[in-house]
Formats: sequence, C-alpha cells, structure tokens
Amino acid sequence: MASEDRVEVEDNEVVRMEEEKGDQLSFQKLRRYDSLDVESARLDGGTFALYSLICRYAKVGLIPSQELEDRDVSNFQMELPSKSLERASRLKSKLENSHSSKYFLLFATMLGTSMVIGDGVLTPCISVLSAVGGIKEATSVMTEDLGQTKLATPLLQLCVWFSLLAGIGVYNFIKFDRSVVKAINPQYIVDYFGRNKKDAWISLGGIVLAITGTEALFADVGHFTVWSIQISMCCVTYPALILAYTGQASFLRKHSDDVLDTFFKSIPKPIYWPMFVVAVAAAIIASQAMISGTFSIIQQSLSLGCFPRVKIVHTSAKYEGQVFIPEINYLLMIACVAVTLGFRTTAKIGNAYGIAVVFVMTLTSSFLILIMIMIWKTHILLVISYIVIICSVELMYLSSVLYKFDRGGYLPLAFAMVLMLIMYIWNDVYRRKYHYELNNKVSPEKVKEIAIQTNLCRIPGLAIFYSELVHGIPPIFEHYVDNVPALHSVLVFVSIKSLPIGKVPVEERFLFRRVQPSELNVFRCVVRYGYTDVRNEQEPFERILIERLKGFIKEDFIFKAILRANQEGGELGDDENGKWNGNGNGNGDEREEEGMEEREIEVLDKAWRAGVVHLVGEHEVVACKEAGIGKRIMIDYAYNFLKRNLRQTNKVFDIPHKRMLKVGMTYEL
Repeated sequence: MASEDRVEVEDNEVVRMEEEKGDQLSFQKLRRYDSLDVESARLDGGTFALYSLICRYAKVGLIPSQELEDRDVSNFQMELPSKSLERASRLKSKLENSHSSKYFLLFATMLGTSMVIGDGVLTPCISVLSAVGGIKEATSVMTEDLGQTKLATPLLQLCVWFSLLAGIGVYNFIKFDRSVVKAINPQYIVDYFGRNKKDAWISLGGIVLAITGTEALFADVGHFTVWSIQISMCCVTYPALILAYTGQASFLRKHSDDVLDTFFKSIPKPIYWPMFVVAVAAAIIASQAMISGTFSIIQQSLSLGCFPRVKIVHTSAKYEGQVFIPEINYLLMIACVAVTLGFRTTAKIGNAYGIAVVFVMTLTSSFLILIMIMIWKTHILLVISYIVIICSVELMYLSSVLYKFDRGGYLPLAFAMVLMLIMYIWNDVYRRKYHYELNNKVSPEKVKEIAIQTNLCRIPGLAIFYSELVHGIPPIFEHYVDNVPALHSVLVFVSIKSLPIGKVPVEERFLFRRVQPSELNVFRCVVRYGYTDVRNEQEPFERILIERLKGFIKEDFIFKAILRANQEGGELGDDENGKWNGNGNGNGDEREEEGMEEREIEVLDKAWRAGVVHLVGEHEVVACKEAGIGKRIMIDYAYNFLKRNLRQTNKVFDIPHKRMLKVGMTYEL
C-alpha cells in the first residue's frame, strides 16, 4: 500500500473498526456455525446440553438417581474413538471424586443459563431500539404508502432483509471507495493495535456486537437441522453481512462524521423507508428467536431440577423444540420495558449486551474443552490449538467488555446473580428432598408387614402414586397406609425422571419393577424423559401406562419361563395359539404360571375399569430444629415462597382434578 494511503487510514480509525467487524465476523461466526460448537449444539440445549453430556459419561450429578438400565436407552450411548486415552480417565476420575468440582460445574451451568435468559431480555431492547433509531433520519417528505407492504412469512422477511443488506453494501462499495478491500491484509489490524494500544483493546467491546446471536445457536438447532443452519450461514447470512460491513466501511471513507449512524446514513434515499420497515421487522424476528431460545433453555433446566416449576406449552405439533412459557413471557416483557426505560440509549444497553454474549460464549467453550478431553478423546494438540486460538480470543473480548462494567455492563451480571440465587435455592432444596426420601424409603420388610396386616382393606381400582424417588418406595406411602388403612387392588408408584439426553424413544420410556410380595399387586414405574421430550402427549398418560404395564407382566412371565426351561434343559416355543409353551418337564408349572399371568392381567383390567385415582404427595418442607439461620431462611421462606407462587405437580403434568387425591406429609430437612 502506498504511503499516502497508509496515512489516510491512520486518520480514519473508525473505518478500521468497521473493517474489523468483518474480520471478527469471519473468525467467530463461521467458527461457531461450522465447527465443534455446532456438533455440541446437536444436543438441543446449549450450556445445559453440554452439562448433561458430561453427566452422562461421568458421575458428576448431585442427585443419586442413576440406574444401570438408563444405559440401555438407545440414545444414551454415544460412539467414542476406539483408542482410550489416559488423560480422559484421569479427568473423569478427578471430577467424580471432587465434590467441589461437581458444584463448580453446576454453578457454571446456572451462570450460563442465567446469561442466556438475560440475553433474552437485552436482545429485544437493543434490536428494536437500534432499528427504530432510524426514525430520526426522517424527512418531511414521505411519499411512499408503506401501509400496503406485507411480508408473508418471517422467512421471507429475512430473505428480503439480507438481500437489501447485500445490495446496499455493494452499492456503497462501488460508489464511494473500493480500496477498502485492502483491509483483508492482516498487517492493518496489527498496525491498528500498535497505534491505538488501549483504545484499540477497548474498541473490541463494541466490535463484539457484530457476532451476537451465535450464543443462542441451540435454539436454531431445536427447529432446524445442523446442515440447514450451516448452509444458510455460509451461503446467505455471512456473504450478506460481509458485503454490508464492506459497504459501510466504504461509506465512512467519505463520510467519517456519520460514524454514529452509519447504517441508516448509508442507505440510499429512494429505499430508505422500505429498508426502515424491513429493519424493524428483522429486529422483531431476531428478538423472537432469542426469546424462544430463552424458553428452550428454561425447559431443559426445569427437567433437570434446576428451575422452579412453570407451565410448558408446546406451540407446534411438528417441531417439539418450539415451546412457550407464559410466566416467563410476562417476566421478560416487564424486564424489557424496565431496561428500556432505565437505560434509554443503545450505547448503555450495548455494553450490557456485550458482556452477556461473550460470557455465554466463554462458558460454552470451557465446557467444550472438557468434552473434547473426556468424551470425544480429541488429540491433545487439537485441544491446545482450540484453547490458544479460540479461547484466547474470547478471553480477550471478555476482558474488553468487562472494562465497561460501570457503564451498563453490570446489568447482565446482576441479573444473572438473581437468577442463579433462585435456581440454586430450588435445586438445593430439591436435592435435600430427594436425599430425605432416599434415606427414609420404605424397606421391603415393611412392605411385607403391610401386606399381611389384617386391618388393611383392599378396594377396587387403580392408584397411581407420583413420587420423585427412583430407588425404592417413598416414605409417604407408609404415612398414607397409617392414616388410611385401605389400598386399591393395584398400586403403581410412578417416578418422572429426566435423563441427561435430549430424547428418549417412546418404546423405551417406561421401566417397570415388581414389588414383592406379588400378591400385593404393587409395581414401581420409572418414566424416563429427555430434557427436550414432550411430557403431555395427546393420548392419556394412564392409558399408555396400563398398556405398558400389561406388556411388562407378560414379559415377566416369559422371562421366568425361559429361565426355568434353561435350568431344566428344555426349549421354549410358541404353540398353535401363539402362547408360550415349554418342552421341558415342567408343563404343569407352565400352565399354572400361564393361568397366573391371565389372572393378573384380568385383575389389572378390572382395576382400570373400576376407576383410576392419582395420588400426589403434598410435601410441606421445613428446616430441621438443628438448622442454622441461613438454612432456615432458604427453606422456610425462600423455597416455600417460590413453591406457593408457582405451579404444583398436578398442573405441570395435567392430572385430572376429579380423580386426584393429595397426601400431605412434612419433610424436616
């Protein structure tokens, strides 16, 4: 480059910043959309999905609800490299044996989730305010009738938006200064930092806004395939944005005083108002996408016991990832209005927005490093390269945005601290309740004592007893029998369990066990869901439960027959009626067991026809007498306040009120 051109660039630092946006866009956005982060986003959950993946391969969860049968779920397994590395085993062992590491991972996950929710508040504020900021460029002449402008779908709006961005960029590039393409030379960014030093580092906090949106990639993966996102990014979004930033850099070469309103100033006057309308529409769509991402990650944190109960509404029968949470929607609306009224300008909101975005990216990369080492068993040189190239850049941007902490940057951190406090209180008491039930569960000997009680009355019907305990029968069952000495003819203990995977196949969702003695007709059922599964299917839950229970009873008798046939050296086949027939020496026993199977299924059918009662535990949680003041405040006041003002179990699982019976019991934690 000629010396006079170099001097001209030194006098136009704002142009260099605009060109640097394109460089940062190329580096970070393409890396996010076309590299390991997209592979991790296949899990449909961002930070929580990465945390769940770690919990799947290492016992770092704080709730002891793991079962050996969970690994039989087809989606639970994951293909790993055949070569096992020693560092993966060492890292896994350290995480499993360190209680502080487990808490650190949980807190980091909560922090990332809180930042995404804060992002959902700030995105509508800055997007819409930035779009409508062009109204001040209005002139007194407004001849176009924009009321007739109608765009059919959000997809069409985005296509029009990117087409206009690219077209205006090309127009400005040709009209003003084509020499800006020389900025591809990395020497200029080195010179930029050499000349400006601290000011150049501070400017990174504004440039980072060029890559916003990538931190919520998981929300897109919930609706579209990975390939579709990669293709749309590389073929549509990325080229359009590069052309737009290049055109704005060309415009600033001739109009350096318009740096504060470059976008709207660079729009040709004939298409100003159509572009204004499309910009507002695109801002609304972008805001809605981020809000949808907020709903999605709250749904996943709720399923893992890290968020208070709220109602999940599935808005699409075709796409399970599209959810709506009414309570959160109202809270986001109030928060958006409050932030807009409090900050008023996009500059202050931008400072807060940058911290939220970079924090989420940095936490995601940190989790990804653990996964690369422990699960994917990536070569150590690739891991080091990822840390040096990617993480160092993200940390540099994080340090830059934190510099503006006192100018609005404190907002997402304060917001995250409040959300983390709520999430921690709920999760901590949730874990204490589970451990209480686990330590006080009803023993098999106690169940036998209940079965032989002469004063115990059996009434016709099927009782479904809901509990969070996976291992054993909860203590509330003994409390119920002591106060109501009557049991239904068939009793099923149902535990709703979330596995650290996205989806559980319907045919593998129900896991049954028989409670001895078998004459009691008591069963345990663990209903396993992934953190993105739909819990309220169109078909009634109890109907599915009965059908699966019948299948379990048949499989149980078949399994016993196979064992007996193997022990006696006989064979087991189908007779002409399609029923199992043993060819060993125990045909009499087989016919007797076949009759027992038919009688047991008949008892189940009669109980179902007699009526189904849903028994829901109504736990009153209080701090024990030995608890300190901190624990008392957390349990007696904070947790119970959240519980009273949020949805109960019957509302979350749509249990019919006419057939619901609540059983109260006090838990001293």
